[in-house]
Amino acid sequence: MLINWYKFTIYKRTHPKLFWGVSLSLVGVVYLKAWIPLTNISIPCPFHEWTGLYCPGCGVTRVILSLLKFDVIQAFRFNPLLFILAPLYMLYWITNKKHIRPLSRAIMAIMLILTVTFGILRNLPLFEYLAPTVIR
Repeated sequence: MLINWYKFTIYKRTHPKLFWGVSLSLVGVVYLKAWIPLTNISIPCPFHEWTGLYCPGCGVTRVILSLLKFDVIQAFRFNPLLFILAPLYMLYWITNKKHIRPLSRAIMAIMLILTVTFGILRNLPLFEYLAPTVIR
């Protein structure tokens, strides 16, 4: 019994990121797949509630719900920026880990410019197709 407790404490001490990552992921899946469908209560976007405009992150919860249903096209319609930022972030993470600072900073600047530009464009009438919409 003492040996098993010792192994558990070593495991918990050496893998806290894994433990917290799995725990938060499970809470997120329960929130998305159980809480929202049962109660129809979700966390609204404060920026959209206060201004009536779409922020660059509007539609992210619906993207995740669509991806959990393997509906990639609908997920893309809710927020196409995530599909552009995800590979850029992976590239940023790799260059930052390898200490390639000029390239990682340039990638971060590109991601910031894309996010701000997307946030502005999705609120203009000419680019209203960038707003979160449901495909019927």
